[in-house]
Amino acid sequence: MRNPDIEKLYKIYLEHPVVCTDTRNIKAGSLFFALKGANFNANEFALQAIDSGCSYAIIDDENYYTNSCILVADVLTTLQKLATHHRRQFTIPVIGITGTNGKTTTKELTAAVLSKKYTTLFTQGNLNNHIGVPLTLLNITNKHGIAVIEMGANHVGEIAQLCQIAEPDYGIITNIGKAHLEGFGGYEGVIKAKSELYKYIQKKGGKLFVNADDSLLMELSEGIERYMYGTSPQANIKGAIDSTSFLAKGTITINGLAVEVNSNLAGSYNFHNILAASAVGNNFGIPLQQIKAAIEEYNPSNNRSQIIKKNSNTIWMDAYNANPSSMKIAIENFSSLNTPDKILILGDMFELGNDSHKEHQSIADLIDTHTGWGGIYLIGKEFSQIKTQGKTFTTTDEFMKWLVEHPFKNATILLKGSRGMQMEFILQKMR
Repeated sequence: MRNPDIEKLYKIYLEHPVVCTDTRNIKAGSLFFALKGANFNANEFALQAIDSGCSYAIIDDENYYTNSCILVADVLTTLQKLATHHRRQFTIPVIGITGTNGKTTTKELTAAVLSKKYTTLFTQGNLNNHIGVPLTLLNITNKHGIAVIEMGANHVGEIAQLCQIAEPDYGIITNIGKAHLEGFGGYEGVIKAKSELYKYIQKKGGKLFVNADDSLLMELSEGIERYMYGTSPQANIKGAIDSTSFLAKGTITINGLAVEVNSNLAGSYNFHNILAASAVGNNFGIPLQQIKAAIEEYNPSNNRSQIIKKNSNTIWMDAYNANPSSMKIAIENFSSLNTPDKILILGDMFELGNDSHKEHQSIADLIDTHTGWGGIYLIGKEFSQIKTQGKTFTTTDEFMKWLVEHPFKNATILLKGSRGMQMEFILQKMR
């Protein structure tokens, strides 16, 4: 079949409603979308996908065409258009979530809260880009009552594109900080990119959930229908945060009713993510006690805000990713804890471009403004080139070799760094 319109392709999809993009995970009767990347061309694997059991392979290279292929102008664009067409077949609310820090945690908490009342579709893992969002949307079925879509970006214009694909009715920006500065061209670029969600919601006449304690978000959301959360008196849902707690805990007050919430998330700054999920839940009719239960039942995973006990040590594991904003708030929160022998193990922050040296030095300077550290260990090429009171290591492997000879005991440890630093392997060497 050559160049079908989206309606014709959608009829084929309804007959084969499973989409695959990797020949290693082909399911019988599925549709294989032969995506291209910088270092691969899945058109080359179309025949293999068919031989493995898929019903059709969607390709955009004539050279690989067979009778079991559907030839289109561009496979990625076709996948995105198919996802949007599928999304339009449902009237369920779609909530878009983005932000520099906390978007995945907020997505998970929001889905947990909404699941108390609705069958909730939500982004799995980190499928939050121009491929992951369409794949998520194509999983909507008649059983779903609501969808929570995470949106990530490292360039201006990406959030706007994801909004065009997912067409969200509601939006949350968790915060706007310093991350992917290289791709965004600086902090102003980050602000422009993240606020694309607000602009889309405004144009659509939708509704925002806004952190009333964040002056930038309050400014950017001015004039748009919004439901506010935070510690501010103007918030619709008010929180009182216990900043001395190792875990995110505090009190949530909705319509004069208050409950204490004790989460399993490390870091008091996560309480704003809890409040965001609570605001969404309240908007969609989830009772306060069920909001509390959903949050307290949620256990973080995948190296995000986890508390891990390892022999005599307690590790605050937050090594899925790092940027100057998340690093700063984690250090300040960790410093405020009333616990002995606090040890920092921090890895390089990636994608900071020309600001990289300055931002790493700023983190070291911040550490030096606090006292009471039991040890400061900075790992990576960038951290090794700055002025610091801490001990530096060029690579994670170098630090792990040192750690074997110098094990920690009875310590409380913050382990944080960018994904590429593979900080999680350090945990395996602790004894």
